[in-house]
Amino acid sequence: MRFSIALIAAFAAFVQAGVFTKQTYNDISISGGVAGNAEEEALSVFSALDMNNLAAADKADLDFLNSVNQICNKAETEAFNPAIEAASGDAAKALQRGKIKNKVLKLEATIIRLKIQQAQGKNVSAQMAKELKKLNNNIKQDEDEAGQPSTALSFDASTK
Repeated sequence: MRFSIALIAAFAAFVQAGVFTKQTYNDISISGGVAGNAEEEALSVFSALDMNNLAAADKADLDFLNSVNQICNKAETEAFNPAIEAASGDAAKALQRGKIKNKVLKLEATIIRLKIQQAQGKNVSAQMAKELKKLNNNIKQDEDEAGQPSTALSFDASTK
C-alpha cells in the first residue's frame, strides 16, 4: 500500500513538472544561420508541448514560455541592439536578421502561452490579437530576407 501511494505521488509530481526542461538562451536561440524559416525554427523549440491539448499544460510550462519571452527580450536589448549599433554594412544587416529571428522566438512563446491560458478558460483575446500582429510582422520581415545570412549572438541567460 505504501509503495502504491509513493508511486502515485511520484507520478503526480512528474506530471506537474511540465514538458520543458531548463535551457540556456544559447540552447534555444534560432538567430543564426539564414533568414526565412524563423517561424518553423521557433515552433521546433516548443515541439515537446502537445499543441492539440493545450488545456493540459501546467504552470511549469507557462513559466517556461514566459521565461523564454523574458530572456529573448534581454538578449534583444542587451546583446542585439548594442551589436547592431556598433556594426555597419552587411554585418549590421545579418545582426538585424538575427534579432528578428529572436523576436519570432519570443513572440511564438508568448502566443503559445496565451493559447494555453485561453484553452484553460482565461479571456486573453485582446492580448492575443496584439501579440499576433507583432508576430506576423516579424515573420514577414524574416521571410522577406529569406536565404540571407543571420547572425546569432551568445547571451548568458536560462529559462525557468
